[in-house]
Amino acid sequence: MFKKAFTVLAGTMVAAAVCAAGAAQLRSGHPDSYTVRRGDTLWGISAKFLVKPWLWPEIWQANPQVRNPHLIYPGDVLNLSFINGGAGMKLEPGLHPEGDAVPAIPLDAVKTFLKDLRVMDSSVVDKAPYVVGLEEDQLEGTSGQNIYVRGLDSQPGQRWAIVRPEHVFRGFDADGGKNNAVYGDELYANAAVVKSPWEEDFDNGSGHYLRGTDMGLEVKVIGTAQMLRTGDPSTLLVLDSTTEVHKGDRLMPVDDNPYDPYFFPHAPQSLSKQARVIAFTDAMDAVGPHQVVALSVGSKDGVDNGTTFAVWEPGAYTHDDVAGSFWRRGVGPHVTLPSEYIGHVMVFRTFDHVSYALVMDGLRPVKKGDQLQMPE
Repeated sequence: MFKKAFTVLAGTMVAAAVCAAGAAQLRSGHPDSYTVRRGDTLWGISAKFLVKPWLWPEIWQANPQVRNPHLIYPGDVLNLSFINGGAGMKLEPGLHPEGDAVPAIPLDAVKTFLKDLRVMDSSVVDKAPYVVGLEEDQLEGTSGQNIYVRGLDSQPGQRWAIVRPEHVFRGFDADGGKNNAVYGDELYANAAVVKSPWEEDFDNGSGHYLRGTDMGLEVKVIGTAQMLRTGDPSTLLVLDSTTEVHKGDRLMPVDDNPYDPYFFPHAPQSLSKQARVIAFTDAMDAVGPHQVVALSVGSKDGVDNGTTFAVWEPGAYTHDDVAGSFWRRGVGPHVTLPSEYIGHVMVFRTFDHVSYALVMDGLRPVKKGDQLQMPE
């Protein structure tokens, strides 16, 4: 099946390049062939040959007989040569002893965000069962120890996820802070860090903590526990944990649903509000390709897995000194400079009003407050 999939891909890519029948077009100066390597991703391969790499799903959507376009393996050779001006592309499949197909995106970069983090309504978290004590009245609990939980309705043997609140996403009216006038009257999203991998300002530079709309509370799964004895408090055994269990940690149902590693990049259904990058990990000021960012839109805004945005840096808010007073600089009419294109981000997990996305490519670093637009 993968042979048919890639053969059709090859032929269609050339057709798009030669006939300009679709938006997906080959880059000029492409090589005669390319050997798929371990560590490649579908986005990365497409970026080598397509002018707009996020359009690679269109190649397969035009070929309904291809059921799974993700079956491309290291060692497969993509022939990009032309024969008599026609399509001469074909796939030369290699041996696949391990059967590791090339993923759409680097899954290692997002594994933690797929498995261990959830963004929920804070009221749901507040009402969730919680750890009230630990075995032998210890301050911390680990695997193999009992914990005591209040408010849990469960049967003996049932497994539960132990979660810890880490990050609060909030929105506020940016015009409420004197230094935020650049954002006008729009609702700008901000996040207050409790303890999490995210980097975000408490005040967005205004010098004052700004409260606003609760966009969701992020919780991290730190372990699992099994019900031993019912009651209030009930007794559970900690089966595993990535860190010590504390009083106040919450319990929620275990999410055993496997996460689909397949992602199809596509444009947003719409952009009904000003969407922005609101936080990121592994950096203080900016991030680049293959780093994770949080966006101020989610499933209730029509965003789903694979939604791809173009990221633009808002133009600076400056003074027109020439149009102002010759004797007093910095007091002329305000002018907003044009926005600058940054790169692409692709959503890989959504919640009601927040989503996680991976920076796929970029001409410059992505910063908090950067705007999201249609990828075209």
